Amino acid sequence: MNSTPEADWLNLLIGLLQGAQLQLLRVLDALGLAQQAHGQPAWPWAHRLSGENLLIDLGQARSLAWTLVFVAVAVLALLLALLWRRPRYYLLALVPMLLIAAPWPESRVVLVPATPTSFQTSPTGFTAASIAQGRVLYQQNCAACHGADGKGEGPLAASLAVWPPDLSGPLLWRRADGDLLWRILHGTRGAQRGGQPTMPGFAGKLDEADAWALVDYMKAQGAGQSLRALGSWPQPIGLPDMTVRCGLQPPRLLASWRGQRVRIVAGGAAPAEDPRLVTVLLRPPSSAVATAADCVADSAAAWEALALIAGTEQLAGTQLIADRDGWLRARGAPGKAGWSDDDLLCRSERAPATTGQDAALPADGLGALIARMDAQPVRFVKGGFIH
Repeated sequence: MNSTPEADWLNLLIGLLQGAQLQLLRVLDALGLAQQAHGQPAWPWAHRLSGENLLIDLGQARSLAWTLVFVAVAVLALLLALLWRRPRYYLLALVPMLLIAAPWPESRVVLVPATPTSFQTSPTGFTAASIAQGRVLYQQNCAACHGADGKGEGPLAASLAVWPPDLSGPLLWRRADGDLLWRILHGTRGAQRGGQPTMPGFAGKLDEADAWALVDYMKAQGAGQSLRALGSWPQPIGLPDMTVRCGLQPPRLLASWRGQRVRIVAGGAAPAEDPRLVTVLLRPPSSAVATAADCVADSAAAWEALALIAGTEQLAGTQLIADRDGWLRARGAPGKAGWSDDDLLCRSERAPATTGQDAALPADGLGALIARMDAQPVRFVKGGFIH
């Protein structure tokens, strides 16, 4: 996850493209011009604008940025020519000149194939329950080809005409969640095989909720596999939502603390209270609950989901920290005393900086880690999406 000035403006550019398309789809839906697909408005065209290739070809990204400037000026000139008290024909003549002079990027860079569900998102969000449900469905329907670890080396993989893709690598993260949903339900076709099917669709066997659960599970599994292989989360992964009980208060969702940093402590005793963090104890369902004052998540799904994301079967003693936006950023290994910069597993290359809010805090390891998290917020692009 890089965070440089050039990456920041590119993220902004891609975010604008994404936002414009999403707003267009909402307008079409409000006007009754958008059909429905799997319970949400369907994208009506075969292609969409994407930032995936712009991340690779920065020259084309710059061309697109300048083209948008030229188009904006052309639109302004057109409006002035039409709305001025007297028509200004020289402004009208300026419009085609600007459009011709614009350094248009190659279409292959900004246009990618779309599916009707390209802009759809899970109605339940990224949750521990959906990850646990997705694990069962994956083992039943996907593991034989894609492998138990998602690397595409299942027992049936060698017998297929096309080798299954590696779901633990960057390929998964370059796909919009809605496109993954469509591929699960309707299958895939290979352009190099004349459009012949390369994966069957499961629409007759799975419903939309099942497909979204599979998407959540694959993201969690991919994060864990990356952590095992690279020692980091090269692609940001969110803290899955789960139910938390704090003493005698009514249960609440973990997402209700969005805007605050959250620390998950898996097993063991609760650490000392820290005003910089909301601390939630993660307990296996069979274990005894901590004191009545603690906030506790004790579902089997929560334990299973975080063990998967942390890339370990021995989760007890692990601590995880999510930033104010809900992204998992740091992991404290079992038995390790204190925090260090090495525990920041989702990071950028920008030099650490201290925020004004944390400048007065003690210069301990956790304080330094928090300061760096705040100074380097996640700017994550996925298939043209800013998350």
